Amino acid sequence: METPCIRICQVNAERRICEGCGRTLAEIGGWLSMSAAERRRVMVELPARLANLSGAASLSGAA
Repeated sequence: METPCIRICQVNAERRICEGCGRTLAEIGGWLSMSAAERRRVMVELPARLANLSGAASLSGAA
């Protein structure tokens, strides 16, 4: 089964997503029960989530 996990499991408390893979806590918990189509849909969204997360971190570090 394909997974986006890169074994950097650190949850961003504000956004409640993993900073390693970009999944929400609900997605991580339900990953095994999701259909292949649901997992693909999530995986398509992950790059934008991670970019948004890192962009927000850059902004907060610039203050």
